[in-house]
Amino acid sequence: MSGGIAIDPVELQVLSGALRSICDEMGAVLVRASHSANIKERRDCSTAIFDRGGELVMQAEHIPVHLGSMPAAVAAVAGLAGDEVAGDDVWILNDPYRGGTHLPDITLVSPLVIDDRLGGWVASRAHHADVGGPTPGGMPAHSRTLADEGVVIAPRRAGPDELAAIASRMRRPDERLADLRAQRAANLRGQARLGELAGRSGRERLLAGMAAVLDHAERRSRAAFAALADGVHEAADELEGADGEPIPLRVRVEIAGDRLDVDFAGSASQVDGNLNCPLPVTRAATLFAIKALTDPDAPPSAGAFRPVGITAPAGSVLNARPPAAVAAGNVETSSRVADLVLTALAEVVDGPAQGQGTMNNLTLAGTGAGGELTYYETIAGGQGACRGTDGPSAVHVAMSNTLNTPIEALEAELPVRIAELAVRRGSGGEGERRGGEGVVRAIEALAPLRFTLVGERRTRGPRGRDGGGDGSPGRNSLNGEPLPGKCEGELAPGDVLRIETPGGGGLGRRRDR
Repeated sequence: MSGGIAIDPVELQVLSGALRSICDEMGAVLVRASHSANIKERRDCSTAIFDRGGELVMQAEHIPVHLGSMPAAVAAVAGLAGDEVAGDDVWILNDPYRGGTHLPDITLVSPLVIDDRLGGWVASRAHHADVGGPTPGGMPAHSRTLADEGVVIAPRRAGPDELAAIASRMRRPDERLADLRAQRAANLRGQARLGELAGRSGRERLLAGMAAVLDHAERRSRAAFAALADGVHEAADELEGADGEPIPLRVRVEIAGDRLDVDFAGSASQVDGNLNCPLPVTRAATLFAIKALTDPDAPPSAGAFRPVGITAPAGSVLNARPPAAVAAGNVETSSRVADLVLTALAEVVDGPAQGQGTMNNLTLAGTGAGGELTYYETIAGGQGACRGTDGPSAVHVAMSNTLNTPIEALEAELPVRIAELAVRRGSGGEGERRGGEGVVRAIEALAPLRFTLVGERRTRGPRGRDGGGDGSPGRNSLNGEPLPGKCEGELAPGDVLRIETPGGGGLGRRRDR
C-alpha cells in the first residue's frame, strides 16, 4: 500500500510495463529525430522517468553509465526548481560536478505536471558529437581541467533561444541544436504518455503506483542479497595513466543480511589527467555490476539500490573534486569500476571472467562541404566467459550498450574508407570456456583529419578466471607504427588508423573444454 492506495500485484505488473514502454518510446523518438550518427546510428542516449523526489522509477535498456548517474542530474534540477514548475519547462545541464557525467553527455530534464501540481520528472541524456572547447568531440586524450574539455552547462532552464545559444558555442551548431531538439521531443513524448496514464487512473493512483514500483524493486534486491553468504570480498586493479604510471583501484564489498556496502578506500587520489570520476559515475558502474550479478530481472528502478551503500574517499580518482578533468572517467574508469566489483563478487555469485574493460573511444574531426565535421564512437570488444558458455565476441561491454556505426553511415559522414572491420581472431582468453573475441577496425583517411584515441587494457589484457587465460590487450597503430592507449594526432590522406580491441578473459582450464 502506497499513500493509502493499495496497488495489487497484477496492477503493479501492468503499470511497470506501461512505464517501461513509455521510456522505450521516448528513446525511439530521440533516436529517430536526432541528426548525428552517434545518436541515430549508435544510439548513445538514454531516457528515464523519476518521481517527485527525483528517485528513478523506470528506465529503458539504454546506457548503464547514463542511467545510473542520471538521478544526480534530476536531483540537481529538482533542488533548484522546487515546486515552481510549469509543464513546458525544460532544464539542461552537463556539469559533471552538478549532476552530469562528462561534458559531451547533455541532459534535458522536464517536469511532469498533473492537475497543476508536480508529479515527477522525465529526462533524456545523449552523448553529443561535439561540446565546444579546444578538442573536437570533447574527448581529449590529455586534458587536465574541466575547462580543457568543452562548454560547461550548469543546471538552468532552457527555452528555444537558450538551446540555440548553447549550440552556437559548439562545432556544427545546426546538428547540435537538432539533437537537443530531439531530446526535447523525447521529453515531451514522456510527459504526454504519463499524462494519459494519469488521465485513466488518476493522479494519486499513478503516484502510488510509482512508489509501489520502487518498493517492489527494493524487496527483490533485499531477497537476492539475503540469499548470498555474509562476508567481505575485495579486489584490486589498475588504470593505465596517460603518462604510463599505473593508477591503483581498490574495492571492499561487505555482504551483511539483505544489504551490500561497497567501499573504494585505497584507490588513488584524483589525477592530473582525465581518468577521474565524479561519484555518481562510480555509483552507476557499481550498481550496474551488482544488479547484473544478483537480480538482473528486477525492475530497473532506484528501489533496487536502496539496500546498497557506496563510499569513495573525497578527492580520489573515484570521487573527484572540481576542477579535475573527467572526460575519460565516464567511459574508461567506469568500465574498470564495473570490472572491479564484478571481480570482487565473482566467487560468491559465480560471476564471469573480465570483459574488455574499455570503450575504445575514437574521435575524428575535419572539414567537409558542410563545414566542420566531428564524429565520435566507441568500439566493441570481447566479453568474459561465463560458467557454461563462451564470452560473446564483438560486443559493447559493461557500461556501454551502444551499437556499431555501420560502415555506410561512417563513410557517408566523413572522408574515410573502412579498410577493415573484422573479429580479432584469437584475442579471447583460452579456457574451458573461451573469452569473447575483440574487433579490428582500420580506417583510411581520404582527407586531412584530426583524431583522438582514449582506451584502456593496452598494457595487460582482461583477466581470466578459475585457470582461464587472459584476453589479449588492445593495440593501436598508425600506418603500422604503434600508438599509446591515449593519444591524439593528425591523419593525412592515405594514412590508416588501426584499432584492435581487447578480447575477454577465459574461464576454467583449457583441458576441461
